[in-house]
Order: sequence, then C-alpha cells, then structure tokens
Amino acid sequence: MKKDIYHPPGGILIWVIIFVEIITFSMGILAYSYMRSKNVELFNSSQMTLEKGLATINTIVLLTGGFLMAMGIQDLKKGLNKQSARWILGAILTGILFLIIKGSEYGIKLEHGHDLRENLFFTYYWLLTAFHFIHVFVAVVILTALYFSVKKGKYTSENYFDVETGGAFWHMCDLIWLMLFPVLYLLH
Repeated sequence: MKKDIYHPPGGILIWVIIFVEIITFSMGILAYSYMRSKNVELFNSSQMTLEKGLATINTIVLLTGGFLMAMGIQDLKKGLNKQSARWILGAILTGILFLIIKGSEYGIKLEHGHDLRENLFFTYYWLLTAFHFIHVFVAVVILTALYFSVKKGKYTSENYFDVETGGAFWHMCDLIWLMLFPVLYLLH
C-alpha cells in the first residue's frame, strides 16, 4: 500500500471524520470550560460527585483496548490472522467493559438525582460523555464485524484497509476520552 499524506492508514475519509469529531468534541469542551469559568463553585461542587475511580479504570480500559487493536492490525499485516482476531476480540471486550463501567457510573448518577437537567455542569457531563458512549458503542459494533471477517480470512496481510479504518475509529474513541477525562474529572 502506498504511504503518504493522501493515503494515511485507513484512508483519508476516516481521517476527515476523525478531524470533524475532534473539532466537535473540542467545541463542546471549550463551551464547558467557558461556562465553568462563569460558574466555578457550581462546577467544582458538582464535579466532586463524579466517580473518579471508575473514570480512571475506564481510562486504563480504553488505552488497553487501543493497544490490543494496534497489535491486531500489526499481526494481520504479518499474515497472522488467528492472532489478529484474538487481539481484536480483546479490544472488543475492553470496549464492552468500558460501556458496562460507564453504564454503572450513569446509574450511580441517576440514583443520586444527577440527571441532565440538574444543573449546567451535569448538562455538559451527560451530553459529552453520552456522545462519547455512543461512539464507543459504534466502535464495538464495527470491531465485532471486523473480528468475524478477520477470523473467516476475509482480511489478509495484503487486504487490511477496512481493519485499519476500524482501528483508526477505535483510536479516535481513545483520544476523545483522553480529552474528556481530565477536563470533566480532574481539572478544578
């Protein structure tokens, strides 16, 4: 495969999508940051109710998934389909684990009455994290389809473009979470 700026891993279209998604989340984070500067006490007190431990575990889970997906692509390029499928399955399982942990965090928030309408902090929290949650869910669906295709031999060391594209989308989810995690959970 030709490697240059016009032919990045996964193709130019996925990188346009990634760029648009990063801009979208960045605008949300900028709006959040602006509103936080106008409501520091409210945002700080609301942020204290977040589950930082669960969010930290989820960060580790997503980064592990990114590593597993990268290994899956690397092994596929070497013609090691069976190993590649195992790595991709591992990435899928980390995505599912992320969704379960995030879902339990959402449950805790709802039990304590911290819904979308509680205050401005929680409006941003729910909108930003739920949008990311949807992205991870979509990525899990994409990786699942790719897993079965790799396992069946549809993709090979000569034909891995779609798997690289799915991997790029998966890594975008990691990157977006690395933008959200410190802003929502750590910075005061």
